[in-house]
Amino acid sequence: MDTKRRVVVTGMGVVSPVGNDLASFWDAVKNGRSGIGPVTRFDASRLEARIAGEVKDLDVSLWMDKKEARKMALFTQYAVSAAAQAWAQAGMDGASTPRDRIAIVVGNGIGGEEIHCESHAKMLESGPGRIPPMTIPLMIMNEAAGNIALRFQIKGPAYTQATACASGTDALGQALDMIRAGRCDVAIAGGTEGAITEFAIGGFCRIQALSTKRNDEPAKASRPFDKDRDGFVIAEGAGMMILESWEHAKARGAAILAEFAGYGASCDSYHLTAPDPEGSGGALAIRRAIEDAGLAPSDIQYYNAHGTSTPINDPTETLMVKKAFGDHAGKLKISSTKSVTGHMIAAAGAVEAIVCVQAIREGFCPPTINLDEPDPACDLDYVPNKGVALPVRAAASASLGFGGHNGCVVFRRAE
Repeated sequence: MDTKRRVVVTGMGVVSPVGNDLASFWDAVKNGRSGIGPVTRFDASRLEARIAGEVKDLDVSLWMDKKEARKMALFTQYAVSAAAQAWAQAGMDGASTPRDRIAIVVGNGIGGEEIHCESHAKMLESGPGRIPPMTIPLMIMNEAAGNIALRFQIKGPAYTQATACASGTDALGQALDMIRAGRCDVAIAGGTEGAITEFAIGGFCRIQALSTKRNDEPAKASRPFDKDRDGFVIAEGAGMMILESWEHAKARGAAILAEFAGYGASCDSYHLTAPDPEGSGGALAIRRAIEDAGLAPSDIQYYNAHGTSTPINDPTETLMVKKAFGDHAGKLKISSTKSVTGHMIAAAGAVEAIVCVQAIREGFCPPTINLDEPDPACDLDYVPNKGVALPVRAAASASLGFGGHNGCVVFRRAE
C-alpha cells in the first residue's frame, strides 16, 4: 500500500519578464506575448547577443521594506517578492503553523552575478580594500533562502539547490520529499535567477548557446522546435510555491490549487553542457516522476517542455519525450513557454511548474510562439502560436541542466 503523504500547492508567486504577479504572467503566457527585448541594464554593444528577458517595473515595496531590499541582490529580491506573493495567496499569515515546521528550498544557479561583476571591477580599479563590505552577503546563492527565512521568520531548514537549469525543478522535488518524509508540514519552494550581465551573456556567447540572429527582432528570437532557431535567450525572475501536506492544508481550510503528485531525477553522465543525444537520462527522469505520481504516461495531457530553442536541445527533447511517453507522446499537448519568457535559468523549472498548475486549473494549454516552420526532427504537437482549451487532469514539466542534470515534476487536479 502506498503510504506517501499527499502534497498540495496552496500558493504561487511569479516575477518574470512578462509580469510580476501570477495573473499578469499567466495572461501573457496564455496569449503568447513575448517579454524579450533589447538589454537595458548596461551597454550591450560589445556582445553578439544583445537581447534578454529582463524583469520590468518590479515594485519591491509591495512585498518587502525598501531598506531591506537594498541589502539584496536582484536574484534575492525576485525570490522574496515571489515567495511573498505565494505566502499571501496561501493565506499563511493567518495560519498557526509553527515556524520550525516550515522549510525553504530555493533553486539558484549563479547567485548575485551583478554584485560579483561590480565588486570585481572596483577591486581591479582600486584594489581589494575598495571591495564593498556587503559583497559576499549579497552575492552568495544561499542568501535568497536566508532572506525568505528572515522575511517570514521561518525556523525550519532553509536550503539552496544548485543543478543549473534544473535547479528550480529539483528544489520543488526536494521540498516534496521533505514533506512526504514528515520533516516539515509546509515548504516555500521554487527557483530564482538574476544574471543578466555582460559577463554572463558573454560567457554563454562563447559556448554558442545564445540566439544572435535576431537582435533587431527580439520578440522572435526564442523559437523552440522551429527550423530557424539558433539559441536560447537569457532571462531572469523567480517562481515560488507554497507546498503543504494534504492534511495540513485541509485542517486549516486552505484552498488547494493542485496536487504535487510526483518527482523524478537523473543524470546523463554524458557531457558537461550537452544533453545525451539519445535522450535517455531525461526520459528516465520523466518516467520516474510519472511512476512516483502513481500514474501512467497516458494519464498526462500536458507537458511543459524544457524547450530552450537551441539546435541541440529541441530534437533531443523530442526523442526524450517519445522514449518516456511511448505511443502517448503523439497525443500530448506540449509547449515551451520559454518562447515567451526566455530562459530564466534556475527559475525556469519553477515558473514552468506554475504554468502546469495553471493549465490544470483553467483547462488551457499555452502556445509555443514563433513556431513557424517546425524542425523535421521535432514532430510532436507543440501547440504552435495559439493556445488550446483542453481539460487537463495531469501535467508534467521537465528541466535539463548543464552537468547532465534532469528533473521532472508532475501535478494533477486535486480530488
